[in-house]
Amino acid sequence: MKKHKSVKIKLGTLILMIFSAIFGFSNSLTAYYQMGYSSIIWYVVTAILFFLPSALIFAEYGASFKGVKGGIFSWLQKSTNEKVAFVGTFIWLAAWVVWLVSSTQFFLISVSTTLFGRDTTQSWHLGFLSSTQLLGVLEVLFLVIVTFCAAKGVDKIAAVDKIGGIFTLLIAVGFMVVSIFVFFLDHGHLAEPLTAMNLTHSPNPAFQSPIAVISFIVYALFAYGGLETTAGVIDSVDKPEKTFPKALILAMLAMTGLYVVNILMCGISANWNTQLGSKGINLGNVEYVLINNLGVVTGHGLGLSHSASLAMGSAFSRFAGLADVLAGIAAAFLMVYSPIKSFIEGCDQRLLPDKLIKLNKHNMPERAMWLQAIIVSIIILFISFGGNAAGQFYTILMDMMNVSSAAPYLFLIGAYPFFRMKKNVEHPLSFIHGKAKIWTVTTIVWLVVAIVSKPIGIIFTCIEPLLTGDYSTSFWTAIGPVAFGIIAYVYYTWREHKEKQAV
Repeated sequence: MKKHKSVKIKLGTLILMIFSAIFGFSNSLTAYYQMGYSSIIWYVVTAILFFLPSALIFAEYGASFKGVKGGIFSWLQKSTNEKVAFVGTFIWLAAWVVWLVSSTQFFLISVSTTLFGRDTTQSWHLGFLSSTQLLGVLEVLFLVIVTFCAAKGVDKIAAVDKIGGIFTLLIAVGFMVVSIFVFFLDHGHLAEPLTAMNLTHSPNPAFQSPIAVISFIVYALFAYGGLETTAGVIDSVDKPEKTFPKALILAMLAMTGLYVVNILMCGISANWNTQLGSKGINLGNVEYVLINNLGVVTGHGLGLSHSASLAMGSAFSRFAGLADVLAGIAAAFLMVYSPIKSFIEGCDQRLLPDKLIKLNKHNMPERAMWLQAIIVSIIILFISFGGNAAGQFYTILMDMMNVSSAAPYLFLIGAYPFFRMKKNVEHPLSFIHGKAKIWTVTTIVWLVVAIVSKPIGIIFTCIEPLLTGDYSTSFWTAIGPVAFGIIAYVYYTWREHKEKQAV
């Protein structure tokens, strides 16, 4: 039998994979819509207090456990114990499964914008299928195709993610370059004046209270979310002890810089009150509204007719949609594989059924990936064909994901001091020195995630429906992540008990 040739991911490809998993160009535009220029402050603050230390901590994990196949499962296991690793990774995996449900929907909106210049998905229908039902079928089809292709090997995932990363960078850099061009065409005039007031005060009436500002911090925090997902491919990285930490740090610096610069660029062509203060603009379409506006302003700056300027705006929107399509495909390829791979390959084989952990000829956990695809497809179809009750179920799922998405950071960051105290673990990288500094950094970052994301997330996703009388949504949103943890704990305890009986 021919031995499968291992694929080694180089530095450039890994950086692009990290970009595909984390960086969202639309995050900058959404931030401008929510907070204007003042969003810059909170993006920088979250980068300093969360993203930078997290990247350094994960880089240390990656350098020390360069040969492991289980990603964050192995990190947790080798830093604490197997039970903690099993519970923490299971909660994390459950959150990403729910993420797959929502991401397929946004992917189709990007496809529509690419084809038609705007979101037309609500008018799609085929035969007896309504718009919602047809979208559900298309989402399942997309997931099946992605799973089928991703199961062909990590080299396929790396290739797709590289393309997605390139287009993600292109749209971000392109937006910046065109905006600077408009800046010079307008002789240095800014559509949104850059003043001390604008840097500290949101023009959006909905984001001017302290509570609303805190909610935006949660949003900014998770604009950097997904850093841990790339751990699932570390065993395929060339010279991981050097390449992985370098890629994390370089990607972190580049992403923070791009977020800040692109927020500033929004103000060159878009006055908040004029372009974004009207009805019909929301978080789902603001990216394409701003891109379209940039195209129109560029056309006017070049002296083109109004109709030609409108056509340029439509062309800009289509390109943005195409970039989002490719970035969405890239993210889907990584997400159908990396989280479940970390869980399946990280677990001791005794904990899971043999058929589930079996790898195919491409060294991929194909059966586990298809089981995941089936679960996600059932949820999508239930939501699409289930009516109002299913709609409420979808809301609960998304709220549960928002609350439980902090789990990997709480576990990984909390385990960091114990990881550094391990005498039997090599530490080729040590960014933080001294026991006092290690505990201080760990405590600060852990509290940022725990206090900001967890309680605030619970307030906004759990308490809000409670106040409106929606007790069911409030209860399941709060209990969902806890339930995931309990299921994992009970299952692990049952397997332990079963093993002791067999001895």
